[in-house]
Amino acid sequence: MDATYARHYSTLFERHWWWRAREELILATLESLRAEKNWGSILDVGCGDGLFFEKLQKFGSVEGIEMDSSGVTPDGRWAKQIHVRPFDETFHPAQNYGLILMLDVLEHFADPLQSLRRAVELLQPQGRILITVPAFSVLWTSHDTLNRHYRRYTRRSLADLAEQAGARIFGERYFFQWTSPVKLAVHMKEKLLPAAPEVPHVPAAWLNRFLYHLSITEERLFRKLRVPFGSSLLAIAGRPDETQEQSA
Repeated sequence: MDATYARHYSTLFERHWWWRAREELILATLESLRAEKNWGSILDVGCGDGLFFEKLQKFGSVEGIEMDSSGVTPDGRWAKQIHVRPFDETFHPAQNYGLILMLDVLEHFADPLQSLRRAVELLQPQGRILITVPAFSVLWTSHDTLNRHYRRYTRRSLADLAEQAGARIFGERYFFQWTSPVKLAVHMKEKLLPAAPEVPHVPAAWLNRFLYHLSITEERLFRKLRVPFGSSLLAIAGRPDETQEQSA
């Protein structure tokens, strides 16, 4: 992640409409998948400073792994629950996990196959991986460049990656549909008039509220529909030999 962006990330996570709406979607999905006795142990991959830990605690015992040491405050509230190291075959935690979160993290790996394979290896029986990724390469903008993304995904490309990693997708769907034409317009504009990436900012309060409620309303309307587009993709994965179907 860009260093300037990283310095503003906690503010964006806590206040920006996109992060707020995405968090509500993820929490609603976790509630719908919730195991009878929760998941026991949870790993948040690419957890940063543990900003999501507070909300995750009701689903189980939470720890995280962060590959970029600059994203973790050494004496922060959650520092003792965060592994600061690469997420690969050299990561050997003391336990396997009932739930692994990979929230907008796969696109940051040069080798996403290795990372997803390791996540599958660290799952407990009947464990689940919840994944979110940016969708459709045609929606690539300077924001992807700023975030140091390697790629954007489709249902098909994510399912192929999961299969290669020894996983199965149990449910998936696109979200943030309304932002797709906006991002497409930006993509086309930047093709014609290239510009340096800009660190996002929290919009004016009224606009921030409006875009948040627009995103939440759209999510509630489209949740049960397989809308074939969106600027983000959510998927639930597990081991391929488990037959229980789950819907995202």
